[in-house]
Amino acid sequence: MVKISKTYIPKEKEKYMCAKHLEFFKRKLQDWKKDLKRSNNEAIYNASMDDNSSSADIVDQASSYTEKNVEMRAINRQIKLISKIDGALKKIQNGTYGFCEETGEPIGLKRLMARPVATLCIAAQEKHEKNEKVYADN
Repeated sequence: MVKISKTYIPKEKEKYMCAKHLEFFKRKLQDWKKDLKRSNNEAIYNASMDDNSSSADIVDQASSYTEKNVEMRAINRQIKLISKIDGALKKIQNGTYGFCEETGEPIGLKRLMARPVATLCIAAQEKHEKNEKVYADN
């Protein structure tokens, strides 16, 4: 295991996905996952506490139902994100993190800093989105 400072930021001049880079992204992903789990637990706890479903007022019931629905969709998105984080952590373990799943090319530090769970390089992502748009338009 490589030691890096809490303020370390990967640099372009370093070898791409060297031990320091991998340790940095591993920490970043683990911290992100911890934050998501904490916020999900809080949201679930709060949702169980504010229950207007037994209210006599139909408007309050509808409002409560809508709010719960929105909260549950947000929690589901976060659960999917946690799954992507787990996938990225596995890639760090097996040495494939940071490389495009389609082209095998480096995804790039800037892109990974912005989206640590990215699995495609910019060119492959754009191609993928263009194909999605074509199918969506049909």
